[in-house]
Amino acid sequence: MERSKKLRVLLIPFFATSHINPYTDLAAARPDVVEPTIAVTPANVSVVRSALTRHGGSAASSTVCIATYPFPDVVGLPMGVENLSPADADGWRIVAAAFNEALTRPAQEALIREYSPDALITDAHFHWNAYIAEELALPCISFSAIGLFSGLAMRLLAAGGANGSDSEEVAIVGFPGPELRIPRSELPDFLTGRKNLNEVDLHKVVQSQKRCRGVAMNTFLGLEQPYYEKFLRDGFAKRAYLVGPLFLPHPPVEAIAGEASCISWLDSKPSRSVVYICFGSFAPVSEEQLRELALGPEASGKPFLWAVRTEDSK
Repeated sequence: MERSKKLRVLLIPFFATSHINPYTDLAAARPDVVEPTIAVTPANVSVVRSALTRHGGSAASSTVCIATYPFPDVVGLPMGVENLSPADADGWRIVAAAFNEALTRPAQEALIREYSPDALITDAHFHWNAYIAEELALPCISFSAIGLFSGLAMRLLAAGGANGSDSEEVAIVGFPGPELRIPRSELPDFLTGRKNLNEVDLHKVVQSQKRCRGVAMNTFLGLEQPYYEKFLRDGFAKRAYLVGPLFLPHPPVEAIAGEASCISWLDSKPSRSVVYICFGSFAPVSEEQLRELALGPEASGKPFLWAVRTEDSK
């Protein structure tokens, strides 16, 4: 059978909806020149299919293939929990498993060798895939679902670029712009050693990315140029491809109307007088917790704007 003239690309995202969605966007971006396959564990297939609906449903599904490989056997996780969102408090077990080469590499390597793609795009968590690609003479790109600001900050911290190691705040040495200070309690677990994440080694991630053809980031130059320049100047990658923003869902009509109302309300307030509250797309917050949390800013008497996700965005 004649081999497709399109570039056959295998994409392997981390076990989280916030990673799988932008990977799906990237896969569906150029069906005219690329024949993409997204590799996920069985319970994450529905996440890919849901994301594909934004690209024309069945039409997109015909151009983006889905391959599956077994989820690693993780002690303490219920059967079928293979994604950070449903894992809740056990999310650290999924992160630790993703970084555990002995658990996760065998199935991924078997898939890569079987599929034999023309190029590999792998999540930074799976640092071993850069070496597998090297062995198979495959061009490999490490794709980060996050932007350069947080990615650069984590790398500088992991490299020891921090002041105030004994204080409650950490100042990141060498970070572009005004001094960046972060409360130690708000640092990611893998930078503090909390929750048994001993297997998470950011140094391995950085070293593997340096071996890749380059690093793709979910951002654009106009937003993060100083961090882009610092990222390359410090040698964290051979080259950086800025391919974002990816996975920006079209807001419903009522959300657009609400946004206009919020902007008008903000315009009526003095500069730097409004508190913005947002817990992001991952932190699980129940209705009861939302009500209790709301009592605090309400009691302060200060104006605040709170971004709360809808049920279908979880």
